[in-house]
Amino acid sequence: MSPFARNAIVLGLLAAVGPFAIDMYLPALPAIRDSLGTTTGATQMTLMAFFIAFGLCQLVYGPIADMSGRKLPLYVGLGLFLLGSIGCALSPSVEWLIGWRVVQGIGAASVMVVPRAIVRDLYTGVEATKMMGLVMLVLSVSPILAPFIGSQIIIPFGWRAVFVAVSVIAALAILLLFWFLPETHPPAARIRVSVSALGRGMAGLLRHRQFLGLTFVGGFGMASFFAFLANSPFVYMTHYGLSEEQYGIAFGVNAISFIGASQLASRLGARFGMTRMVMTAIAFYAASAVAMFVVFAAGVDSLTVLMVMMFLTNAWLGLVIPTSMVLALEEHGPVAGIASALGGTLQMLLGGIVMAIASLFGQASALPMVSAIAACAVLAFALSQLTLRVPRALAQPAE
Repeated sequence: MSPFARNAIVLGLLAAVGPFAIDMYLPALPAIRDSLGTTTGATQMTLMAFFIAFGLCQLVYGPIADMSGRKLPLYVGLGLFLLGSIGCALSPSVEWLIGWRVVQGIGAASVMVVPRAIVRDLYTGVEATKMMGLVMLVLSVSPILAPFIGSQIIIPFGWRAVFVAVSVIAALAILLLFWFLPETHPPAARIRVSVSALGRGMAGLLRHRQFLGLTFVGGFGMASFFAFLANSPFVYMTHYGLSEEQYGIAFGVNAISFIGASQLASRLGARFGMTRMVMTAIAFYAASAVAMFVVFAAGVDSLTVLMVMMFLTNAWLGLVIPTSMVLALEEHGPVAGIASALGGTLQMLLGGIVMAIASLFGQASALPMVSAIAACAVLAFALSQLTLRVPRALAQPAE
């Protein structure tokens, strides 16, 4: 196996730890609500609490990764994630579950921000987009496999067994990190991160128009998927009457197009230029999402129609997210950890806000979920028109 392929697999598996913890337990949300005698809103809070901690704590891991290397924060984060997973499995109430989900999110933040910095350590330009696409391939397997695996665990063993399973996954990830991932940020390249230096770095990024624009373009794309994560279990299982197993399959089908499209991102970027490709993809993503909203606002209430239109929307989204991530970090190699952390935090917080707003409107139909997805897509399109005016060298195809 080539070093490029090995790095893609290892980074993808590490980055998938957090999302796997989300996707595997999605079929359990209605069962958690009933088992703990709580409300749908409180049950969704276990998801939102994870995302908020997941987003905010990236600000901590990014500077640590620039200062101490990439592996130390990964070990710390995976250890906290393992502790939080065990706590979730033993939670006697929804309040305890929310608390331990926060611990899980604090740990999972490391495996989101640090692998992106490692990609920037090793690759740039179209090659970085190719690596990010391969990482997304491994990462995107979780939406297909995790809900189905989760349903197979929940049916015979109950929802707590899901967290036992992710505890095992976290332990395996620690071993994977130890044996197969070298340190990509040697001591000579490390920077001393003081509070003042961190503040200056953050301030510089927050003043960088292109960084912020691309971060929020990708952020609104991710937020639309988060709205789907939070609401689809109740829409698919409560509204449309699917079982846990059927939901796992349906959720996986909606993720297949994202995986396929993400693998085309580097090739299309090399042929047409990364900026041109991502702007075209955002336009079609917005058009697909708005069309889906119009159909359901007109009174259509069909699971088949929803799945088909989500399939198409996610295909365009698969081109947007990896490319916008690469472009956002392109000019920030010396502070890739801080930039990745700030970008990830802003995106996760945005996703949490969208998730909370969407949950306020209930799950009596698919319309609230579809409305949130369409709103995110339109905002991503508007931002792309304002901010994707990068230097000509980035816009042109690779030689």
